[in-house]
Amino acid sequence: MMSELGLIKCAGSLGDRYLQMSSSVLYCPRDKLTSLNSYLAMIVAEPRQETEIHAQAEELAQILMKLQRCFLANLSAELSRGSVSFPQYFLLTYLELKEVISMSEIAAKMGHTTAAATGLVDRLERLGYVQRAHAVDDRRKVMVRITRKGSNLVARIRQDMVDTITLLLKEHLTAEQGRTWLEVYRKITQFCDTTVNKE
Repeated sequence: MMSELGLIKCAGSLGDRYLQMSSSVLYCPRDKLTSLNSYLAMIVAEPRQETEIHAQAEELAQILMKLQRCFLANLSAELSRGSVSFPQYFLLTYLELKEVISMSEIAAKMGHTTAAATGLVDRLERLGYVQRAHAVDDRRKVMVRITRKGSNLVARIRQDMVDTITLLLKEHLTAEQGRTWLEVYRKITQFCDTTVNKE
């Protein structure tokens, strides 16, 4: 089972880690995780004491870690069907949004060196999920695009997420709770887009 919570990828010395977040796949440095956890307790408008905010942040941080273990375990099973790793799936979801991008853009998005990004693309190309070609206006530049097979993999996993979210909304949350959940996650996404991913 999965949910359309998306992924936040947190890179650090202990390796890449992911957290379930918004409906899109987000990337943030590991050292920004503390500020994100702190923000989670501050998204409701009413005034609160610092001690209450801190307690909420602590509990939300624990919840996030449980979500990570729960949802990523299931996502692992989904990705294993296509022999794709988490970083490679993250890259595929990004490529799905773009018509074609360069290797240097991929490296920047993934937070890798060009050589490391090339390794990711190599395996995806061997599996038939992406294609590479030289840019028409500059033969030195290598461009990458997702293939139909790659798009189908992304779509299938995303649909599994949507199906699970739909079940959760229908059977476990009221209509008001569903709207509140969406509103909160929109605010978290906005925080990541304007703060975490910009630094």
